Amino acid sequence: RTVRVWLKRDSGQYWPSIYHAMPSPCSCMSFNPETRRLSIGLDNGTISEFILSEDYNKMTLVKSYQAHQSRVMMILFVLEMEWVLSTGQDKHFTWHCSESGQRLGGYRTNAGACGLQFDVETRHVFVGDHSGQVTILKLEQESCSLVTTFKGHTGGVTALCWDPVQRVLFSGSSDHSIIMWDIGGRKGTAIELQGHNDKVQSLSYAHHTRQLISCGADGGIVVWNMDVERQETPEWLDSDSCQKCDQPFFWNFKQMWDSKKIGLRQHHCRKCGKAVCGKCSSKRSSIPLMGFEFEVRVCDSCHESITDEERAPTATFHDSKHNIVHVHFDATRGWLLTSGTDKVIKLWDMTPVVS
Repeated sequence: RTVRVWLKRDSGQYWPSIYHAMPSPCSCMSFNPETRRLSIGLDNGTISEFILSEDYNKMTLVKSYQAHQSRVMMILFVLEMEWVLSTGQDKHFTWHCSESGQRLGGYRTNAGACGLQFDVETRHVFVGDHSGQVTILKLEQESCSLVTTFKGHTGGVTALCWDPVQRVLFSGSSDHSIIMWDIGGRKGTAIELQGHNDKVQSLSYAHHTRQLISCGADGGIVVWNMDVERQETPEWLDSDSCQKCDQPFFWNFKQMWDSKKIGLRQHHCRKCGKAVCGKCSSKRSSIPLMGFEFEVRVCDSCHESITDEERAPTATFHDSKHNIVHVHFDATRGWLLTSGTDKVIKLWDMTPVVS
C-alpha cells in the first residue's frame, strides 16, 4: 500500500526520500514531470492525485476521484486537455477533468481493460481489453463516440503503445504476440510480431530510431527494428484436403472413403497460409520480415524460396533475469526501467541497442 520516491545520491546509489502509505493497495500510476503531478490508482477504484515538491521530498494530496467500482487498471494524465483517463476492472473507461475533479464521461468495454493510449491531435483513445479487442473512441469534452474495433489476438490485450508520428498502434497480448495496426496509412494492415515465450507485459516505442521495445513475463526484453519493410501475415486458408498433395484431412470422410486413405491432421504454412499436411510441411524456418523471429512451420516449397537474407533477424533479444510486470522507457536518456514479481526494480542503459 506504499508509494516511494527514490532519489539518486552523490554516491550513484538510489535511496528512498518519501514513504507514503495509501488507504488501499496501489494498482497503477501516472507521473507528469512538467507539473510533478502523480496520479495513483487503487484497488478500491479510487484515483488519488498528488503534487510532488521541487526537491521530491514531499507529496501533497490534491484530490481524489471515485473513478471505478473496482481496481483501477491504467491511468493516463493528458496535460494538453487537463484530463485524467482511466480503465478499471469494472469494464469501464472513464475520463475526469483534473482541474475540477468532475467526471466528464465513460464507456463500457467488453471486458476489463489493461491497455490505454491517447492521441492528443485527434482526441482518439485506444482501449485494449481482456477479450483481445482494441476499441477506438473519439472523445469530446463531455461525450464519446465509437470509431471502430480491432480483433486480432487470441488472448487478452495486456499492453498498448501509440506512435503519433507514423500513426501506428502496437498491441501486446497474453497470446505471446504483438500486432502492429497501421491506422494512419488507412490500409487496414495488421502485422504480427512473434518474439516472446510468455505473455507480453509492456510496450515502449523509440520514435527517433523507430524501434519497439517489448518486455514479457518470460523475462525477455526484445528490441524490434520497425524501420524495415515488413510483410503482413497471410490468412489461413480452409480446405478439406492438403493443398499440396491432395491427401484428405481426417474430417473429410467422403474423400477418405473414395481414395481408401486414412485422413491426415491439418496444419498451415505461416508464409503462404495454405492448409497442408505434416508431410508437406516438415521444414521449419524463421521469417523475420513477417514477424516470426523463432522458427515456425512452413510448407516445403516456401522453405526453398526463403533466402538467407530473408532469415536475417530484425530484433535483438536480452534476458532481464526477472519476470517483468511493468516497464517505463525514457527515450531522452535511453534508460529502461523494469519491475518484476521478485519485487526488484532494475534500471537498464539501452543506448547500445537503441541508437
